[in-house]
Amino acid sequence: MAQDILLVGSIPFDTPEQVLTMCGQKLGDSAAYFPDGETYERIWWVNMLAYRVFHGHPEIDTVMRPPPDHGVEKWRPSDRGELWQFAVKPGVKEVKFGDPGWRLNYTKDAVGSYFVFKTLRKEGKLPADAKFQVCIPLTNSAIDVFFHNPADYDVIKPGFEEAIRTEIAKMCELIPPSDLAIQWDCCIELMDLEGNFPWTPKENKLERNVAPVERLSPYIPKEVKLGYHLCYGTLGGWPMVKTAKDLSTAVEWANAAVARSGRHVDFVHIPVLDRTDDPYYAPLKNLKIGDARLYLGLVHGPRPAISDRIRAAKKVVKDFGIGAYCGLGRHRPDQVAGILDDHVAALETLHGH
Repeated sequence: MAQDILLVGSIPFDTPEQVLTMCGQKLGDSAAYFPDGETYERIWWVNMLAYRVFHGHPEIDTVMRPPPDHGVEKWRPSDRGELWQFAVKPGVKEVKFGDPGWRLNYTKDAVGSYFVFKTLRKEGKLPADAKFQVCIPLTNSAIDVFFHNPADYDVIKPGFEEAIRTEIAKMCELIPPSDLAIQWDCCIELMDLEGNFPWTPKENKLERNVAPVERLSPYIPKEVKLGYHLCYGTLGGWPMVKTAKDLSTAVEWANAAVARSGRHVDFVHIPVLDRTDDPYYAPLKNLKIGDARLYLGLVHGPRPAISDRIRAAKKVVKDFGIGAYCGLGRHRPDQVAGILDDHVAALETLHGH
């Protein structure tokens, strides 16, 4: 059963120590990668970038922000209708981001959390071979959801991708690459391919949503583990995309991303809706991700339903790991222990017990 569980990222605790301690206790050797829970601002995923990076940037206009709550300012949207919106200012040819290696905040948080990770691992509270997992949104997940004018994309994306590359390079200076796993979060990409964003270009959707992989993944040192997490979104309740007819879109994107990564890919996570019908899972037979480990995000709802989804998937793919559909950031802290227990219980079905 070793390393058959993937922790997707966010866990609604206050500190990385709380997250890593709980996950170590509950999952032990069943997980290969341990994230810090994306605590505080990162628990709201790319909204952290909206608040900390895009808002106030001298080359970006803030078009809309979450409304005040009873007269008190807030930066966390309550639902999709409260999402931040931005536009590149007229006349700007390229948006650039300062403080290379630090501007997006991922390095800062990773360095602090890694100290906690390696301390707990040394104390035996995490597996000796565990990797520290850092989750970063792929380009379109960070940009397309907030910028509604496609004309802005060529102006802002090159600078943003350069900021990501320097962030990862700095991380690898300060954290041993052999201890590190990078997970690209690819939620908006999948939602866009499912037709969920009316403002994005309709032509060449797959190419547009896969192309950033070629510009980012090859820059990750080969000693670092690399994975992709696909998602249907959770803001306002999961899934934000309820109309996916089957897993074909996710499979098509995963195949293209792995083929164009320019380096070895270690894992791919595909979310699974509350479905057990054979046609829904059938596209998994077309999955071409080499020796990357497949994790299916089917741990949600009652345990019997989880078991049913596992059995349905096993008709098509025999060897896969399991995870939640997304991070647990939209759950209450008191729900986390039970959800992790659900992961462990699901292993019995996965392995035929």
